[in-house]
Amino acid sequence: MPKTNRPVLLSCKMGMIAREVEGKKLGIVERLRMAADAGFDGVDFDEAGSFTAAQVRDAVKESGVFVHNAINHTHWGVRLTDPKDEVRAKARSNMDHCIRVSHAAGGSGILIVVGQGGDGATEVIEERCRQEILKSIPLAASLGQRILFENVWNRMMYDHDKPPEQSAERFVKFVDSFQSPWVGMYYDVGNHWKYGQPGEWFRAFAHRAVKLDVKGFNRPKSQFVEIGGADDDVPWGDVRKAIADLKWTGWTTAEVGGGDVKRLTTVRQQMEKVFGL
Repeated sequence: MPKTNRPVLLSCKMGMIAREVEGKKLGIVERLRMAADAGFDGVDFDEAGSFTAAQVRDAVKESGVFVHNAINHTHWGVRLTDPKDEVRAKARSNMDHCIRVSHAAGGSGILIVVGQGGDGATEVIEERCRQEILKSIPLAASLGQRILFENVWNRMMYDHDKPPEQSAERFVKFVDSFQSPWVGMYYDVGNHWKYGQPGEWFRAFAHRAVKLDVKGFNRPKSQFVEIGGADDDVPWGDVRKAIADLKWTGWTTAEVGGGDVKRLTTVRQQMEKVFGL
């Protein structure tokens, strides 16, 4: 279990942790321990597609580092919205693998990108991915895992080529269409600052926002920047207010450039700054 009782828990993506330090290639256990050495409460295992559930379980046990979530990045290429039945079936199989990995690790959910807007008409692709996700909810429920959608620049549930201020209404409607406590949002605060107000989106998601991804973003430049840095104009003050207003507790995960323990420590400190910890 995490060694803190803070309401806001800090983690990094496994993919942020260096695979080699000073010419030495690192194993999964060593890499997990680097996150702990950097002061993180846990790790989001975004390399789930490369390991078996047993491998991740054993690594967590040996390292003593908490893994709260699992991700398989093939969801970008092998999509739940793909027109081909066999591709969607593979995407669902990958999702189910993540569910099993997170359960084996002691985590509580998975992050998925639900598809890509270029795969068809809005109503068609939303129904495609909805039907595939519905098939996996029984597995998720049996293992105590939440299926969480990340808001990304995939041209779904927002208007990609239109300016702010857009609302989170379409995301909320999509989540609610499942009528399931096992479905929610892994809200990426930085991703959609380009399109809407993070505090307003957070309040709209409310209980649906189970976990948060954290990035810095500069709206005028339309580019990702250091979390809380001089160029980061994400309104973190209102995000903190939304957390307080909602009495929200949960995992926040950095999704930025990583590296060795020194770099990871810097990212953890940046997160502490923007969340007022």
